[in-house]
Amino acid sequence: MQGASRGSLVSLRTSLGHQLGDGGDAATISRELFAVTEVLASSAALRRALVDTSRDTSARTGLVDRVFGGKVSDATLGLVREAVGQRWSSDRDLVDAAEEIAVAAAFGAAERRGRLDQVEEELFRFERTVAGDPGLRDALLDRQRSGADKAALVKKLLDGKAEQETIFLAERAASFPRGRRFERVIADYLRTAASVRDELTATVTVARPLEPAQKDRLTQGLSRLYNRSIVTNVIVDPQVVGGIRVQVGDEVIDGTILSRLEEVRRTMAG
Repeated sequence: MQGASRGSLVSLRTSLGHQLGDGGDAATISRELFAVTEVLASSAALRRALVDTSRDTSARTGLVDRVFGGKVSDATLGLVREAVGQRWSSDRDLVDAAEEIAVAAAFGAAERRGRLDQVEEELFRFERTVAGDPGLRDALLDRQRSGADKAALVKKLLDGKAEQETIFLAERAASFPRGRRFERVIADYLRTAASVRDELTATVTVARPLEPAQKDRLTQGLSRLYNRSIVTNVIVDPQVVGGIRVQVGDEVIDGTILSRLEEVRRTMAG
């Protein structure tokens, strides 16, 4: 998001924090905001009407009341009313914001139960499982399968093996990806979790699993480098041969043998 939308999203995150701090039901808010996201995504006319600043704020919030009133809780309705009272650079940004706040609420529910770290880890591991299984990946990409069918597949794979928020978010990612691949949706969800905690996410690719002490030292070093808390997700890929590749946002630190070999090949070919 850029411009006005970025500031509006920050304001909406703050309001969600107040709602949860006042005892709001995080799981319910998340579920209802995902439903709101689906409605907004399905109607361009509604989105445009809700972000049209030539209309009075009261007209926009009144439209929210007519569309969603009685269908969601007061807490969720209040968040949607606040959202349409903000300025958005595009109507699609309103949809993105609704989804992001829904995801943040789900992580808030996990945090209340002391399971936030576990949910983040489980989502990352399940995304890696999907990425490494062509059959499963194709099943979640299949346009002929309904969203409900994809959600049922995810639930079958995770039921009894993961936290309830993990299953819920993985089902959402599978059933309503909004044109994104499953892996991208999960990556977006995890970035939301990191932003909620004012953290950065580092994706580390190595040839062999890191020992806990190695992972801790790496995380501490990255935290000092970026002056921020870091969540480290480790991918084991024997094809990198040796060394380590670290990606933090758009920045990549690549010290793998494979990358150096590729650089030599490019030099010889060029």
